[in-house]
Amino acid sequence: MSAGIPDATIARLPVYLRVLTALAESGVATVSSGALAKAAGVNSAQLRKDLSYLGSYGTRGVGYDVDYLRIQIGREVGSAHEWPVLIVGIGNLGTALANYSGFYSRGFRVVGLVDPSPQLIGREIHGLAISDLADLEQVVRGTGAVIAVIATPAEAAQEIADRLVAAGVTSILNFAATVLAVPEGVTVRKVDLGQELHILAYHEQRKAELAGKGEP
Repeated sequence: MSAGIPDATIARLPVYLRVLTALAESGVATVSSGALAKAAGVNSAQLRKDLSYLGSYGTRGVGYDVDYLRIQIGREVGSAHEWPVLIVGIGNLGTALANYSGFYSRGFRVVGLVDPSPQLIGREIHGLAISDLADLEQVVRGTGAVIAVIATPAEAAQEIADRLVAAGVTSILNFAATVLAVPEGVTVRKVDLGQELHILAYHEQRKAELAGKGEP
């Protein structure tokens, strides 16, 4: 990842990459900043600013070369590599994540599934057997995973995070309903589905209030 790119821009790069991939699959060779921005849900000025961090400014009157920009962004977000991912917690959410085909198309390969349940240990998802949580460290080292997804109950997440970090994991995607404490050098991204739903509920309430006042 290039130094100096703001976190907000980094968060938008995968969105641009997804749109560009769809354009390429449709046979589109070039795209204007306006069309790309609209498809990504941002304004043109924001798009141009984001892409300027990559040194990509497009061609006036022509736009952006779709394949070239895909390569640029893919290099920045690591999709040019195949990243080994470990999923801890194979309940409903963990199972859904293990079955998510989008990992593979974006440069991520699920290499390990871990759960403490005797009913799940040994079962396979896409040919990958679920390992015992007791063997977590061995699974991390055996697969070389540096990215882990925690999809466990909140009360178990911190201990699992500690064990993952001690075993060599340096990036964690946390679905557990708790804030994880990790040492410097370890990156954590939290996915809080409840929080996102509350944000949507807030906007729905605002719409209802404005409609009640007769505002457009």
